[in-house]
Amino acid sequence: MKDQTMKNISLALALAGIVLVPQIIRSATITENFSTDPLQDGWQIFGDTNLFQWDATNHQLDVTWDSTQTNSYFYHPLPFYLTRYDDFSIEFDLRLSDIASGVEPGKTGPLELGFGFHQTSGATSTNFMRGAFGNAPNVAEFDYYAAGYYNFGGVIYPSAPTTTPAFISGTDSYDYAPTDLSVYDNELPTNQSVHVQIAYTASNQRAVVVLITNGVSLGELPGLVLNSTNGFTDSDDFQVDAFSISSYSSFGDDYDSILAHGSVANIVVVLPPPVQYLTGAFSNGVWQAQFASRINWLYTLERTADFVSWSDVSAATAGNGTNLVLQDAAAPADKAYFRVMARRP
Repeated sequence: MKDQTMKNISLALALAGIVLVPQIIRSATITENFSTDPLQDGWQIFGDTNLFQWDATNHQLDVTWDSTQTNSYFYHPLPFYLTRYDDFSIEFDLRLSDIASGVEPGKTGPLELGFGFHQTSGATSTNFMRGAFGNAPNVAEFDYYAAGYYNFGGVIYPSAPTTTPAFISGTDSYDYAPTDLSVYDNELPTNQSVHVQIAYTASNQRAVVVLITNGVSLGELPGLVLNSTNGFTDSDDFQVDAFSISSYSSFGDDYDSILAHGSVANIVVVLPPPVQYLTGAFSNGVWQAQFASRINWLYTLERTADFVSWSDVSAATAGNGTNLVLQDAAAPADKAYFRVMARRP
């Protein structure tokens, strides 16, 4: 597993302002093929440790999703937190052996299996509840619901299997997307590997899920846009800091339950860096760096002559989601070296 952390992003080197030697800037990527013990490589478990077992022989993580237990997570911290203004992509292989709702008395509706991002401090708190009428702020994940039903006053309301992207605001945890799960009706097979891909693009606030087994799509799922139609207002946002395979508890939920067994393998989480398409040059005698910025980041141009001591030569400037220019109006006549530092506010 490789974890490339990009908390601070360097721009490039400049010699007398005329030669630019760029530094390679990679996206922050978490990969896990389970060939070695993941708990020795950045992964952690919260809750019931028995729900997550490393299978060294088959290079996979064996998982039990059991709503009778407390909220439990097999998770990996991110190098920086994500919001709705950050791109991301997730992919993994999921193989379910069995899955059923209605495994607790009276709780005939399905509770979801979760794969994605949460805010660790909130998700591990005692009042975090992902089920019906729950309080679960700051979530961005892929969910799978088994078939189930609800009995309200003797009237049966069936609930179809569903595969869906899911987002919950941290501003108001009762603002969530999607508001209509029926458009994501899609049953996953058991005893068969399914490759799950979810990609979120910040520029259009859209998440797309692709499900493939044996090279064949399991159906065309509509993209989910974070807008008022789907339960997200302009002021809603989420802030997440860990990738998690999540087994949610039904404690406090009178309607839903789940028991499932399966395995997860070949996880890839990609978080594009906050500095992209970087160039540096003189403009009218002033040294400047130009790059594609991201919202919810602060950028500062720094300079050094010896790589020991760095000085800010620009004010911290908020990213605007497009090209940003930072200048050093007093660049020395002798050689100097510059970098752009990206920090969360």
